[in-house]
Amino acid sequence: QVQLVESGGGLVQAGGSLRLSCAASGRTFSSYAMGWFRQAPGKEREFVAAISWNGGNTYYADSMKGRFTISRDNAKNTVYLQMNSLKPEDTAVYYCAVFGGSDIYYSGSYTDWGQGTQVTVSS
Repeated sequence: QVQLVESGGGLVQAGGSLRLSCAASGRTFSSYAMGWFRQAPGKEREFVAAISWNGGNTYYADSMKGRFTISRDNAKNTVYLQMNSLKPEDTAVYYCAVFGGSDIYYSGSYTDWGQGTQVTVSS
């Protein structure tokens, strides 16, 4: 089992930026692809971005392409989500997770989840 702790959330104005971090412990972090999801009040959890075990491949939801960047530092057991040009509709709790299935865009393919960090974008 792996423990994940997200940080970096907060309140930001529309057009601003935030960088989320997800620190992992308990398993060989560098062996696994990692993903970010988000969940807004009253909505289902949705895919944001994912990154392969070595950072060589990245995946984004269409609405995040060009604004969000996922990266990882295996030496620090940390995955990041740089979010730019934030919009009020980006307001949600953001979660990182360990990929363990076949469909990297599907939340059911992820085996371990952090507690989430709140991102609020004001208009």
